[in-house]
Amino acid sequence: MSIKINSNRCVGCGRCIEVCPGNLIKRNIEGKAFMKHEKDCWGCTACIKECVVDAIDFFLGADIGGTGSTLSIQSKGDLNIWKVKDIQGNIQEIVINKKDANKY
Repeated sequence: MSIKINSNRCVGCGRCIEVCPGNLIKRNIEGKAFMKHEKDCWGCTACIKECVVDAIDFFLGADIGGTGSTLSIQSKGDLNIWKVKDIQGNIQEIVINKKDANKY
């Protein structure tokens, strides 16, 4: 499992760097985030949840049934919108209200 940071979308806020428990995300000379060693990412998705510009994709490997799909997240107010994009480009959205996150 690994993430990929899109440097064209990254605004250099550093939120992903702060939350990465493995200290794997660094800044390049332009101040934008990049993954130093992608193979070391264990897939906690903390960085994806912190990215406010949707610049980080998480690759869902075959080991968890993803067969090359990617996962991204957008936050809009109280909603987290998880988007799963398969290799054919089809997108499935899962909308979660943050207020209901601990409800169950």
